Amino acid sequence: KFRMCNVINYAFATVNSSGNAVLGNSSHLLEVKTKAKTNGAKVFLSISGVAADFKNMSASVGARTSFINQVMNMVRTYGLDGVDVDWEFPRTDDGTDITYTALMKQFSDSCHMGSKYYLTAAITAGKYAGAIRDAIKSELWQGNYVDWFNIMSYDDFSTTLPYKQHCDYALATTSINYWINTRGLPATKAVLGIAGYGRPSGITQSGTVLSYNDILLQGANPQSDSAIVTAGGFTNYTIYYNGLATVKKKAMLAKQSVNGIMIWEKSHDAHDNNSLLKAVCDTVGRSY
Repeated sequence: KFRMCNVINYAFATVNSSGNAVLGNSSHLLEVKTKAKTNGAKVFLSISGVAADFKNMSASVGARTSFINQVMNMVRTYGLDGVDVDWEFPRTDDGTDITYTALMKQFSDSCHMGSKYYLTAAITAGKYAGAIRDAIKSELWQGNYVDWFNIMSYDDFSTTLPYKQHCDYALATTSINYWINTRGLPATKAVLGIAGYGRPSGITQSGTVLSYNDILLQGANPQSDSAIVTAGGFTNYTIYYNGLATVKKKAMLAKQSVNGIMIWEKSHDAHDNNSLLKAVCDTVGRSY
């Protein structure tokens, strides 16, 4: 599976409440890096954390600079190839759209000096107008600050409305249409995100979300997009996911419209011929 990927995003290093970068398990990162590099894949350090801590860290030039220096030290220390920022989510109604943009520009200065490291970002699916969607400023691609954007075209769920698929094909087309056709994101900087897991609809998401592999282990059809499962204290409820047929359809859409596929996340996948990652590679013609 490492040979099936151009890039492995190692998730995560996090920003903490003090505005510092924290890496939980360096030995695990080194293990992943070694395996990825052996199989021809680049490795990026993906940065996550709670929105309040991102907001706190990004509020001043000094705090941003300190955080970026810590992240770049990790990248250099562990011999990585870039940084992926997964802030979920900056917003226009609390000023973090401004500080997010500033953070990404500062990261760009560090990553792109000498064209040495990549900088990418995970962004919202783009379906819903408002504070989150509008926080991603066009200047980030117009100024070439970010190398590409991983569009999280999933998690369109409801805890009150039944029968809602959180990651259907229509959401993928909506995401691509918004970011590329409406907002002007270059197709070369757009990567379509697909989900390696399923969500229920009309009930809590706590304990009821399952990986694609776990769904199959409960007898689900790998060609289907829904199944009856039991988890989290709920019995015989419907879970919605993407099976092989839909993933192949999304992969072809990505091949024709954008510049790649991102899957969240690798450990959710099946480990045999029902692998979603394998289906993507077979569809786009990637050898492994």
